[in-house]
Amino acid sequence: MKWRGALCMALSMLGVPELANAADPQPRLLPGAVSMHLGFGDGYKRLALNLESSPLWSHQFSGRWGRLDLTGELGVSYWWANGGRTPASAWQASAIPMLRWWVSERIYLEAGVGLTAFSGASFAGKQISTAFQFGDHVGLGYQVSRADRIGLRYSHFSNAGIKRPNPGLDVFQLTYTRSF
Repeated sequence: MKWRGALCMALSMLGVPELANAADPQPRLLPGAVSMHLGFGDGYKRLALNLESSPLWSHQFSGRWGRLDLTGELGVSYWWANGGRTPASAWQASAIPMLRWWVSERIYLEAGVGLTAFSGASFAGKQISTAFQFGDHVGLGYQVSRADRIGLRYSHFSNAGIKRPNPGLDVFQLTYTRSF
């Protein structure tokens, strides 16, 4: 059954490998996480809920260069426009591989590019031309406790010129992440 393989892959990416393959005794590097992002753009806002995998790959640099982790981030977002802009709201689903460089035990920089899909091809008075969009992300953050992170992230969503017009949507976000 094809769906079983897809389910195992999705569970592994979400940081639940013990459910994806219970016979695999290999431990995870870190637990997965859930995050909330509150973003502010030009006349609109974005609220995102993401599931983050445990690191899919990790590299410890020599000396004081820290560690680099690759994680998967699956999310759903709700966008709403200020004032009378139409359409006044939109939904978005996303799948983003994120690289997180831990420059110290508590401070990190992050970047990622991935695929997103909006519920329509227009939002907040902008014609974004396609529901399919790429998401580009850069951010920085701080590990507050063993299980909690806070951060700032800039995200740009556009269709990379697949179809015109392509004004893109930009948001600056406050992020909170809780590991489990």
